[in-house]
Amino acid sequence: MDFLRPTTWAEALAAKAERPDAVPIQGGTDVMVEINMDVRRPAALLDLNRVAELREWAMVDGVWRVGAAVPYTTVIEELGGPLPGLAQAARTVGSPQIRNRGSVGGNLGAASPAGDSHPPLLAAEAVVEVESRGRGVRMIPAADFYLGVKRNALEPDELIRAVHVRPATGPQYFSKVGTRNAMVIAVCSFAVALHPHERRVGTGIGSAAPTPRRAFEAEELLARELDWTAPLDPALARRFGELCAAAAAPIDDVRGTAAYRVHAVGVLARRTLTWAWNDHLGRRAA
Repeated sequence: MDFLRPTTWAEALAAKAERPDAVPIQGGTDVMVEINMDVRRPAALLDLNRVAELREWAMVDGVWRVGAAVPYTTVIEELGGPLPGLAQAARTVGSPQIRNRGSVGGNLGAASPAGDSHPPLLAAEAVVEVESRGRGVRMIPAADFYLGVKRNALEPDELIRAVHVRPATGPQYFSKVGTRNAMVIAVCSFAVALHPHERRVGTGIGSAAPTPRRAFEAEELLARELDWTAPLDPALARRFGELCAAAAAPIDDVRGTAAYRVHAVGVLARRTLTWAWNDHLGRRAA
């Protein structure tokens, strides 16, 4: 196994162009587990730990640009205000050691349906910035980034550089079900983001389909029927949960059955919407 270690972003792109079979590694919280368990044996590893540009974050044209190597701990501590849904999800990731090493960029690269950062990125309509040496930068909406189980939209010579997320304009919430309360892969997860000024709601479903996905029919229901000045209608919340559950397409596995996941997505959707709505009304009254 070859080990490539660039020190700049330009060197990283050059290395990936010359060795498209090289697997990028930053925190290693996914890749090293697979190597240690002999699940995969890549021909080369592309170590991005020395590429300082990937650890930067900043507001650019009104949007937060979060470098691919910014760790979950930084998202929690520095970006919890403008990106509350993503920060909530980051708090549920593994242990403190994993949160210090793992990153949203790594989660995107792994493209696991159970990745905790995916639902809030979908709900907030994030955009993934990727780049190759030969073709330059591409901006991929999160909804188009996931192609299948652990498959993403990257071309062989591309690397993830950053994720772009607009600051929250309303409450955002994330919740997940696991087989225990901490350090657990999600059985299923759900995120919601309220956009009061646009009178719409974004959603994200995790670990309940071959890819993370949005519940578009549920979003359309709320866009039509929500009264943004009144308490949440329980019947509308139930219907929202039903449509979110219908958007799921899970499987049976060691962590849960498909039937349980469908039920749980519906419950999580109803609860997160209720939490976000109560938060929204509280802000209006303040």
